[in-house]
Amino acid sequence: MSRRVTLAAVGVIATMVVALSAAIYSHLSHAEALKARNAAATLRPALTVTTALAQRQALPSLIEASGVVAAWQEADVDARVSGLALVSVDANVGDVIHKGQVLARFDAADVRTQVAQSEANLAQLEASARQANAERDRALALESRAVLSKQDLLQSLTRAQMAEAEVAQAKAALMAARLKLDYTIVTAPDDGVVSARSAALGQVANAGTQLYRFIRRGRLEWRAEISSAAVSAVTPGLGVSVRLPDGLTATGHVRQLAPSLSNDTRLALVYVDLDHAASARAGMFVSGTIQTSVRDGTIVPAESIVIRDGRTYVLYLSGNQVQQRAVEIGRRQGKLAEILSGISPGDVVVVRGAGFLNDNDIVRVEN
Repeated sequence: MSRRVTLAAVGVIATMVVALSAAIYSHLSHAEALKARNAAATLRPALTVTTALAQRQALPSLIEASGVVAAWQEADVDARVSGLALVSVDANVGDVIHKGQVLARFDAADVRTQVAQSEANLAQLEASARQANAERDRALALESRAVLSKQDLLQSLTRAQMAEAEVAQAKAALMAARLKLDYTIVTAPDDGVVSARSAALGQVANAGTQLYRFIRRGRLEWRAEISSAAVSAVTPGLGVSVRLPDGLTATGHVRQLAPSLSNDTRLALVYVDLDHAASARAGMFVSGTIQTSVRDGTIVPAESIVIRDGRTYVLYLSGNQVQQRAVEIGRRQGKLAEILSGISPGDVVVVRGAGFLNDNDIVRVEN
C-alpha cells in the first residue's frame, strides 16, 4: 500500500516538473522572440533618404539689402514762351525720345510777324546809320579845311554813334524775336523716356510751365539701404543682383555710397546703376544682394541643415546609420550653405529627409 502511494506521488511530481519545464521553455522562447523582433525593428531602415558630399567651393560674400528703384536723373521740359497755344503734342508717356526730337509746337503766327517787323525795323535803321556815317565822314573832311564849326562836327559824330546804337538795339530785338520763334518748337534736351506729360492740345501756357518730364537716357538706379556694419565692405564697382517683382533678376554695379547715414533709420544709401531690365520701373521696392568678395568654403545643400532646440545640425552618414552633428553656418547663397565647423569636405550628409531623422537612425540611401 505504501509503495503504491509513493509511486503515485512520484508520478504527480514528475508531471509537475514536466509542466513547469514546458512553461519555463515557453516563457524563454517568447522572450527570445521578442528580443529578436526588437533587434529586427532596430535594424529596419527608418527612412529612404538622399545624400550629398560636403565640398570645398568658392562662394561669394553677399550683403542683403532692400530699397527703391528710381530714375538716375529726371529732367523737365518747360514752355519757354507765354501766351501761345499748343497746336501739336507729339510725345506721350513711355515714349523713348532722342536729343533734339520735336515734342510739341506752339502757334507761331504772331511770332513770325514780330520777326518780320524786327527785320524791317533793322533795315530802316541800318539805312539811317549809313546816312549818318556818311555825314560824319564828310564833316571830318571839312574839319581839316576849317569850313565846319566844331559844334556841327560834334553833332555829326553824335548822330552817327546814335544810329549805330539804334542798329545794335534793332539787331538784339530781331535776335529775341527769332529766339522766341525757335522756342515755339519744343524739343528734347537729351535722350530719355517720357515719364509724365502735362502738355495738351490747345493749351495756352506761360513760360516755365512744365510740359513733359522724362528719365534721362532711360537710366534707372537702385537706392539700396544697408546697415552701418556693412558700410565698410561696400565700395564702388561691386556687382549687384536685384530680384524684381515678376521673378526676373536685374544686375548692376555700385556707383557710389552716401556720405552719411539717415537720421531716421540709421541706414546708409547705396546708389546702384542698373543694367537694362525691361520689367524694372521707377518706384518699385525690391530686394537684392551686393557681392563684396569671393572665397572658398565647405559647402552643403541648404536642405541638409536641421534646426533643433535653437541649434543647427546636419545628419552625417556612416554606413547606413546617421549621426547628428552640431555645425556652425556661414554664408548662404540660393540652395547652398557654408559650414564653418562640424564637418569637413568629403563627408556625406543627408539631404532629403534630414528633418525627420534622429541620432543613430538606420536609413536607406536612394540610388
